[in-house]
Amino acid sequence: MRYVKVVWIHDSVDDPMVYLSELGDDGYETRKVQFYWDGRSEWADESFETATIGPSGIPFPLLGEIASQPEFTAQVITPEEFERAWNEAHTDF
Repeated sequence: MRYVKVVWIHDSVDDPMVYLSELGDDGYETRKVQFYWDGRSEWADESFETATIGPSGIPFPLLGEIASQPEFTAQVITPEEFERAWNEAHTDF
């Protein structure tokens, strides 16, 4: 598994600003967490998704591709950081 964090720099309160993804060996998301400006969070995994969040149907892009866009930052994170966010999102549910 790999774990990544993408921050989207924007002003919309309706769109997430932080995305954390757990990626399988095939590059597909297995779990995902999103955080919004107002403190809301959402989560999804292979067995649960909503109209606003779900694992992507395509392999996750290379971090360099994401970070090359000025409105995004992207980095690898630890499994522990992902698990903290996952657990925080579940308490908000």
